[in-house]
Amino acid sequence: MTETLQRPKVDRIRSPRHLLADVAARATDYLANVPSRGVGPTQSAVDALSALDEPLPEGATPGPEIIRLLDELGSPATVASTSGRYFGFVTGGSLPASLAANWLVGAWDQNCFLSVQSPIAAALEAVVLRWLLEIFGLPASCGAGFVTGATMANFTCLAAARGALLRRAGWNVEERGLFGAPELKVIVGGEAHVSVLKALAMLGLGRSRVSVVPADDQGRMRPDCLPELDDRSIICLQGGNVNTGAFDPAAEICSHAREANAWAHVDGAFGMWAAAAPGRSHLFRPFVEADSWATDCHKWLNVPYDSGLAFVREGTYLSDAMTISAGYLQTGATREPGRFTPEASRRARGVEIWAALKFLGRSGLAEMIEKHCRLAKRFADELNLAGYEVLNDVVLNQVLVSFGDDDLNQRVITAIQQDGTCWCGGTQWHGRSAMRVSVSCWATTEDDVDRSIKAMIRIAKQQVNACGPNRDGARTSSA
Repeated sequence: MTETLQRPKVDRIRSPRHLLADVAARATDYLANVPSRGVGPTQSAVDALSALDEPLPEGATPGPEIIRLLDELGSPATVASTSGRYFGFVTGGSLPASLAANWLVGAWDQNCFLSVQSPIAAALEAVVLRWLLEIFGLPASCGAGFVTGATMANFTCLAAARGALLRRAGWNVEERGLFGAPELKVIVGGEAHVSVLKALAMLGLGRSRVSVVPADDQGRMRPDCLPELDDRSIICLQGGNVNTGAFDPAAEICSHAREANAWAHVDGAFGMWAAAAPGRSHLFRPFVEADSWATDCHKWLNVPYDSGLAFVREGTYLSDAMTISAGYLQTGATREPGRFTPEASRRARGVEIWAALKFLGRSGLAEMIEKHCRLAKRFADELNLAGYEVLNDVVLNQVLVSFGDDDLNQRVITAIQQDGTCWCGGTQWHGRSAMRVSVSCWATTEDDVDRSIKAMIRIAKQQVNACGPNRDGARTSSA
């Protein structure tokens, strides 16, 4: 007797209207409750996640039950990074218009590798590219790839740089690989972000074989310490240090690179967005002379994860590094999105960027950037006034503060995270422990900052008292 396999019933997914309505209601409730909940999850909420650790079910589970579990167990165990009092890492929330676009894009389920696969995704990428070039002041010749984030954006740009420099030396690295290829020299600053080093590792250029230029007390590359550059050199600049917000002296460095016919690449994961604010645009303006630029949109533009951008001055260098071809790939006469990214299949993240820029407009984007920088300065001023040491010049949206010695500092950071009023992370800066305050969320208000500062000072005093006398540390510098 032949055993008959039972096909799972699919009626429950043929008409998703009620399921999606339930999701929309639960997501809306989640967002409405964010302002009143603790920014970090409680330990009991994290412990409750063990209920999800079960064997693979033998049969189907109804959709409503799946969403109920996700909401009832998952939502309380999230970090409320969409909160106006989340200052950990450089994490923006999601603008409502961009989040709504994200939901619609999810329903569309578009693969935007080719324009024939998604005309709307291809059209909006072209529009957004034009808008972004205006915002950043980059040349119209730029090619751009819409990628996952700054790590992949750095990878994409540096792949273009590798290919361009080796072609000048008569070597096609995309065809022949790196075996036997002419050697390239890579220069980074002493405070280069780990995403740049990871990208170099993935490209076969190595993390440890780079030349490291010393940085100053704010993390800026020192141009007086630059090694000799030539036409096989890639120099990686930083537009917005992840701890201090400081910008490398790009005018001088890019000038040296131009004279030597070297390639200047900019890691501008969040700092590039300073270009959008008239009062901050001078910080990024010198970086326009570089050859490639990497940035995030899920940071300061406040679109949903994941979203990054890779720009290359000469678009052909980018497409040379990224283009693939096959007989079944149907290309058209217009810009093909897949010619500029490492991924083939990918989601239509350009739609969310379009929604954010359409919602904010030029003036709204500038206002958001300026507000965050102003609020960061308030953090620095108030914490400094309370007697705590601010370790950086606050030029952007980043504040580094020390509450005392390393042990005390870590106690304060942990207690702040557990308190739930706000959330900040720790870092190491010039051999010292520090707390980093990153103001990046569209939802952050003056009241959020007031509440957070009061909580920080209250908790710091409690920890000093708990540790006994002479543990608060003397303030030696301030912003």
